[in-house]
Amino acid sequence: MLSDLYQETILDHNRRPRHYGPLPGANRRADGANPLCGDRWSIALRLVDDRIEAIRFEGSGCAISKASASLMADAVSGHTVQEALALFDRFHAVITGPMDRDDDAEAIGKLAALVGVREFPIRVKCATLAWHTLKAALAGADCATSE
Repeated sequence: MLSDLYQETILDHNRRPRHYGPLPGANRRADGANPLCGDRWSIALRLVDDRIEAIRFEGSGCAISKASASLMADAVSGHTVQEALALFDRFHAVITGPMDRDDDAEAIGKLAALVGVREFPIRVKCATLAWHTLKAALAGADCATSE
């Protein structure tokens, strides 16, 4: 079952988040918070020649929020800023889009594990917080909130 695979992916990234912890030598950083639920993430990046050489996140949040941060870090690591921003746009469009548009989920690969949050609008903020924080870090800003 596809929904079981998605559920397992979220649980796995929550239990064993990738890219979690401090990043020595970061040259971009941003903090994000969701005041509705208390999720808080700090994203640290090391950009070299417009490429995300390293990304780490720290903080606390629900399983959806942590899994999203982990999946995001995996997805953008090694990519250019432009590629990361394009992925942000695709992910955001799918997560906030109509529930009957499952074909769009294929365009975001493993991130599709989070598509189920569309059924719970308050959880969309959990799934997008790390992404908005990443976008703020890439822009050189120092704080972000989920929209």
